[in-house]
Amino acid sequence: MNPLYEHDLALGFNSLIGVDEAGRGALAGPVVVAAVKLELNAPIAGINDSKKLSPAKRERLFEEIIAQARAWHIVEIDNEWIDAHNILQATLRGMLQTVLELAKPGDHCLIDGNQMPLGLPCPATALIAGDSLSASIAAASILAKVHRDRLMVKLGEIHPQYGFARHKGYPTAAHLASLVEHGPCSVHRKSFSGVSVIKS
Repeated sequence: MNPLYEHDLALGFNSLIGVDEAGRGALAGPVVVAAVKLELNAPIAGINDSKKLSPAKRERLFEEIIAQARAWHIVEIDNEWIDAHNILQATLRGMLQTVLELAKPGDHCLIDGNQMPLGLPCPATALIAGDSLSASIAAASILAKVHRDRLMVKLGEIHPQYGFARHKGYPTAAHLASLVEHGPCSVHRKSFSGVSVIKS
């Protein structure tokens, strides 16, 4: 990750807001969106795309980001809203909510991916593979991933037959087998293939 990349993007703006999500492809639980304003003159060592970090390193960086970022916000969009409106709209809704919480005049928003929500209160740029380019987006990816993983562990305690703590709701062979055996529970996304074909 180029340490000068953020500074170049921030030219002419007061601060950057990085935005990313976790859980779009899961069959259960919410999609989680996080937004982060980093102190660009005091970088946090080791920030990278959350998928490229070990769980232990993500946990450590989560605490550092929470403690050192200028501001941050996390939003959960639950499985019922996802089923009613689809996963893309749920993700865009979460992105808008996080940015509305943090944005100030003169900010610039960086969003991972190729789509942005309508109604953003500040200029914004969509960055494909942004979590590998932007430290702000990577920080948001870490917050979203760790927050969602912790949530899925708790849901696994409530619904132990599905193994959420292991696969975090993603469509692994073990998860699909448990769905066939037990049927979907209250936190499964009933509109997703892999769940919709199974009777509860």
